[in-house]
Amino acid sequence: MFLKHAALASALALMAGTAMADCQISGNVSIVGNEFPAIHTVANGAAQCAGGEVKSNLTADHQKINVAGMQGNPAEYSTAIIANSSVVALMNEDVIRPLDDLVAEYGQDIPKNQLITIGGKVMAVAFMANAQTLAYRKDVLEEIGVDVPKTYEDVLAAAEKIRAAGISQYPVGGAYAAGWNLAEEFVNMYVGHGGEFFKPGSAEVAINNEQGVAALEMMKALTAYMNPDFLTHDSNATGAEMEAGNVMLMNMWGSRMGNLMDEEGAEEQVYSNITVGAPLTVGGGSTPASTLWWDGWTVAKNISDEDAVATFLAMKHGTSPAILNDETMSQAVWMIEGYTPAPVNDGVFAAIEMGTQSYPMLPYQGLLHTALGDNLADFLLGKESAEQALADAEAAYTAAAKEKGFLQ
Repeated sequence: MFLKHAALASALALMAGTAMADCQISGNVSIVGNEFPAIHTVANGAAQCAGGEVKSNLTADHQKINVAGMQGNPAEYSTAIIANSSVVALMNEDVIRPLDDLVAEYGQDIPKNQLITIGGKVMAVAFMANAQTLAYRKDVLEEIGVDVPKTYEDVLAAAEKIRAAGISQYPVGGAYAAGWNLAEEFVNMYVGHGGEFFKPGSAEVAINNEQGVAALEMMKALTAYMNPDFLTHDSNATGAEMEAGNVMLMNMWGSRMGNLMDEEGAEEQVYSNITVGAPLTVGGGSTPASTLWWDGWTVAKNISDEDAVATFLAMKHGTSPAILNDETMSQAVWMIEGYTPAPVNDGVFAAIEMGTQSYPMLPYQGLLHTALGDNLADFLLGKESAEQALADAEAAYTAAAKEKGFLQ
């Protein structure tokens, strides 16, 4: 199931029913998820439920611990907040339960557009849309006399002018931390070049090609304008670099734009000039070098029915209109009744309008993502060719796919 931009736009406009005045549960809830403001809002909303304990572990390492934390019996976590890619990993390990029965009894007012159906079963409930788009300093671009970049080639040209003007030595930022983040940047760039990840109709990987090499070469060209420690910079670190006034241009998640544009953590000259742009294209193509995502919640398989019901009700409340207010409205593109788009979310809406492709929800895509994150850094460090790095990633993926039974 792919969340198409047209369907997403409809979901954003869809009414979701009335907000719950209160939330009563009779079981315990344990949440694991990523760590950024919108997810904190969801967890805090769930914690408003009375009658049972609601606790959460929100961390950037959530994808390293959610499967293990849901494999026990009983599971340590009763719900994982996930996105397009990570729900498949949980399904592959059989640690989350179909939600059809719970939806029928307790969630009839949840819009069907939010019900993520895979293999004919509801496996997650989506509550927000996300995409990586351009963040830039409008005052700096005005100072050097260039328009807002529309392509990655424009970013390189602007970065050179910024450096030449002595404004910043490392004006470009990116979440290039080795591992998941680095792989995501490659996925974006590869999509922008028109690449296909697998041979048609199969799980056989196909990234060691012209598009793959071009994607890596553009990524390396960008790193010439990044902090030399770019392989340690995740979204938090590169966002901090922009707030510190060092980074002027970067590809960043829409869900994090609110942090960049508020007055906390940055001087007025910085935060008042950080602006959201549309996703970039690359290599003369028209397809955005980005991917469209949804974030949603699941319910663990290895928990009691009582805790499953409590988890469903708490997470439903945590993603209900009750969580929306002046502060939270700008944290995400919420798929919730009463959401009013804010300027900080213009980038995600631009991604939708431009037809940005959804991140592939394939059972073996996560294996490729891991292989990419583990094998691309050496090229960016100049230790091997692009072709060799891609060959290494393909070999790692193929071994993992055979082990999981996706390939013979």
